[in-house]
Amino acid sequence: MLDTVQPRPQPQAGVPQNHLAEEFVETLRLAVPMMLTQLGQIAMITTDLALIGRLGEEAVAAAALAHTVYFVSFTFGLGLMSAVSPLAAQAFGAGDVRRIRGALRVGLWVALLISLPMMASPLYGEHILLALGQASQSAALAQRYLYGLAWGIAPALGFIALRSMMSAVNRPQAPLWITVAAIPVNAVLVYALIHGLFGMPQLGLFGAGLGTTLVNLGTFLAALAVVAWRKPFSDYHPLANLWRIDWPLMRQLVTIGAPISFSLLLEYGLFSSAALLMGLISTAAVAAHQIALQVTAVLFMVPLGIGMAATVRVGHAFGRNEPLAVRRAGLVAAVLGIVLVSALTVAIILGRYQVGRLFFGSSEASAATIELTATLLVVGATFFIADGLQTIMGGALRGINDTRMTLVFAAIGYWCVAFPVGWVLAFNAQLGAVGIWIGFSVGSFVYAGLLILRFRMLTRRLAG
Repeated sequence: MLDTVQPRPQPQAGVPQNHLAEEFVETLRLAVPMMLTQLGQIAMITTDLALIGRLGEEAVAAAALAHTVYFVSFTFGLGLMSAVSPLAAQAFGAGDVRRIRGALRVGLWVALLISLPMMASPLYGEHILLALGQASQSAALAQRYLYGLAWGIAPALGFIALRSMMSAVNRPQAPLWITVAAIPVNAVLVYALIHGLFGMPQLGLFGAGLGTTLVNLGTFLAALAVVAWRKPFSDYHPLANLWRIDWPLMRQLVTIGAPISFSLLLEYGLFSSAALLMGLISTAAVAAHQIALQVTAVLFMVPLGIGMAATVRVGHAFGRNEPLAVRRAGLVAAVLGIVLVSALTVAIILGRYQVGRLFFGSSEASAATIELTATLLVVGATFFIADGLQTIMGGALRGINDTRMTLVFAAIGYWCVAFPVGWVLAFNAQLGAVGIWIGFSVGSFVYAGLLILRFRMLTRRLAG
C-alpha cells in the first residue's frame, strides 16, 4: 500500500554512465567512505587490544585466543550479511522500493536468527580451546572475554545489514560517521568497564567484551534511527511491516550469502594454518609473519572498500538491465584497485625496515626478525596486489549474484594452490617463511585470474 501512495525515489545511479571518468568518480565516491568505515572498525579492535594490554601479557594472549574463536563464528554471519548489498543495489537500479525494503528486512531477520546459534561458539569457547590443546588458564581468561563479546553478535550483524542498505542507495557516509563517533566512545567505555571507573564495576576482561557489545548495540540503534527517520532512507519506509518475512527473498539472500561465508572461512583457515606452519619454522618467523600480516590487513581495507563499491555499482547496472554498464563498472573498479594498491605497495616496500623497527625496536637482538619482516613485506607485495584484485572482482561478481563459483575458485586458489605450494617451498625447498608467503601470492593470483575470467564470461553472456 505504501508503494502506491509514496512516489518511488529515483536512483541517482539510474542515468547510464557514458564515460569511464564518471564511473571512476562514482566508484571512488562510494569506496572512500566504505574504506574509512572498515578502518574505523580496525581502530576499535586495536584500541581494545591496547587497553587489554594494560592487564598484562596473559590477558593479551587470552584476548587473541578469544578473537580466534569469535571471528570463526562471526565470519559466517558476515558472509550472509554481504548479500544484502547486491540485492538492495539491484533493486535501487531498477527503482523497486519494495525490494529495497525487503532486502533490508530479510537481512535483519537473518542477522537475528543466525546470531542465536552463532553465540554457541563463543559461549563455549573455553571448551573449544581446551579441546585444541590450549592451557587451562589461558582458556579460562579467554572465556571471560567471550562472555562479554558473545551478546554483541546480533547488533553487529544488524549494523552490517543497515550499512549495506545505505551504501546500496548511494549513501555510505552515515555508517562512516556512526563508526567515527563510536571509536572514542568504545575506548572510554571499555577502559571504564575494565578498571571500574565512573561508578562502573571493575570487570577486567569481561568488561572489555561487554564494552564492545554495548558499542555494537549503540551503532546498530544509531543506524536504525538514521534509516527510519532521516531522508532519503525514510522515503523507502525501510521498517514498514518489519515482522513480515519475505521467504523467497530470504532464500535468495542465503543462496547468495552462504558461498561468501564459506569463501571467507576458507581464507581465514588458510591464514590460521599459515600461523601454525610458521610455528614449525621459528619464533622469529611467527613474529615476522604476524607483523607483515597485520600491515597487509590494514592496507586490505582499500581494495575491500573498492570491492564493496563494485558490488553496488555493478548491482545498479544489473538492476537497470544494462550489460555494458555492468562490464564497465567491474573494469573501472579493477583498474582503480590496481592503481591504488600498487601505490600503497610501493610505499610499504620503501618503508619495510621502518615497519619492522616500529614493532620490534632497533636493538641488535631484533635485527634478524626485522630483516625477515622486511623480506616478507617485499614478497607480500605481489600477494597484496593479487589479494586486492580478487577482492574487487569477487565484489563485482556479487553484484550479479554470482557467488557459488567464487567459493569453488577460493578452494582452488587457497587450498589446491597456496597451501601446498607454500608447504613445498617452506619445507622441501628450505625457503622457510618466505616460501609460505610465495605460496600465498601464487594462490591469490590463481584465484584472482579465475574471477576475472568468470566476470568476463558472464558479462559477455549478459551482453549476448
